Amino acid sequence: MMKNTQTLRLILGDQLNPQHSWYQKQDSGVVYLIAELHQEANYAKHHVQKLCGFFAAMKSFAQQLKSAGHQVEYLTLDDTEKYSDLENLVVSLCTEHNIQQFEYQQPDEFRLAQQLMNLEFKNDCQAACCDSEHFILPYEEIHNIINPGKHNRMETFYRKMRKRFNILMEADQPRGDRWNFDGENRQKLKTADLQEIPQPLMFANNVSDALQRIERHNISSIGTASETLLWPINHDQSSQLLHFFCQYCLPNFGRFQDAMTGHGDNRWSLYHSRISFALNSKILHPMEVIETAIEYFEKNDDIDLAQIEGFIRQILGWREYVRAVYWVNMPDYGQLNHLAANRKLPDYFWTGETKMSCVKQAVDQSLEYAYAHHIQRLMVTGNFAMLAGINPDEMDQWYLGIYIDAIEWVEMPNTRGMSQFADGGLIATKPYAASGSYINKMSDYCGDCQYSVKERFTENACPFNSLYWHFMHRHSDRFSRNPRTAMAYRTWAKMDAQVKQQLLQRAEFYLDNIENL
Repeated sequence: MMKNTQTLRLILGDQLNPQHSWYQKQDSGVVYLIAELHQEANYAKHHVQKLCGFFAAMKSFAQQLKSAGHQVEYLTLDDTEKYSDLENLVVSLCTEHNIQQFEYQQPDEFRLAQQLMNLEFKNDCQAACCDSEHFILPYEEIHNIINPGKHNRMETFYRKMRKRFNILMEADQPRGDRWNFDGENRQKLKTADLQEIPQPLMFANNVSDALQRIERHNISSIGTASETLLWPINHDQSSQLLHFFCQYCLPNFGRFQDAMTGHGDNRWSLYHSRISFALNSKILHPMEVIETAIEYFEKNDDIDLAQIEGFIRQILGWREYVRAVYWVNMPDYGQLNHLAANRKLPDYFWTGETKMSCVKQAVDQSLEYAYAHHIQRLMVTGNFAMLAGINPDEMDQWYLGIYIDAIEWVEMPNTRGMSQFADGGLIATKPYAASGSYINKMSDYCGDCQYSVKERFTENACPFNSLYWHFMHRHSDRFSRNPRTAMAYRTWAKMDAQVKQQLLQRAEFYLDNIENL
């Protein structure tokens, strides 16, 4: 395959962009390298569906390129076992085949960017980096928009992006004369609403060969998988999922985007799009997603402005924003632990074996589907971990491993920033801490829980209730003067001294016995 190769082009597992300019013309002197790497399979303990999903998508993309007339070298775990890491693989191949030019797309993870930037070839091979042509905000402009080491307001960033790319705008004003409809997107699912939730579109991609390789090479993983993968692995399937979302879910997406239910059955994904794996592997382009959603909005009276704006904000606003925050603050961002949290992650985050119904629901779903929506991640597992003072390093590894869409650039700011406040406020202006009342308000988890959400410090009191006040109390120096948390401290100040003591004692008991909750 590489006999007359002059240029070797590397395609990483999250660079499966079929529209990239690389593929616009065929060149007999160019070979594309796609490789399953032990390095990538082992740098975190991944969900087995995540491993299968990336391997299957990479294989599908290689076949697509071959069908289009390109030369492709696809290496499985069997082929790459002898290479210690990505650098060793690239340098070895370039030396062995006397490659003159090595090209790669800008990686979206800092560690991979460093590896490829520091390549040292044994021959005269020259390396060149190009843009991945995926994100809406060009990589070279990030530092002009986001300031390192400081809080950059997402809403300001989002409005600039709306104006610049003319998304949901009328002249220079936002559609409906409002930038943000988030306040209208916080409804709880009532019993009558549950039957209206569409059953999710799922695929049946055969991944038996990938499962066999994972087992054969002793790749440690979490979660469950069958020989058929429900996630999309190519552009055709990803497009189907996008259109399914726009037709059946978008009319109620914003309204119920924060809602949670334990009545999963075949409705576990609620009104969420579940296209994040396709987006983060670059199978789908974010502008394709935005334009498709807006097209449905313009043609469907059932989709109101609050629904489409809420969805656009996640893609054009939040996704682009966290990527920018990640890049301007790395590598220091990965070490931040502003709240000095150092407790070990409880074992039930890996098993789901806990009496807390909300945590069990979120973890069980994550283990079964490699998926949970953003409120389950932020306000259940993330909220509990922050209240309990779990080490953000452990939370990073858990979130990075368990979710099929988790790649460090998007996972880390959501974990250390939004979820754990470990970055000291570079992303969030307050800690997203909440007692059991919030979870009860937004879900039906509490009804059959062994703990009582209405109790604060009795033996069967919801752990979130006392842990919330313990968290606020121990971090009062940091948050008591924050306008967004000041009300909680006014409430705390008015509490009876004995009630305060009982709350703190109950929280201490739960923290001392955290593995048994």
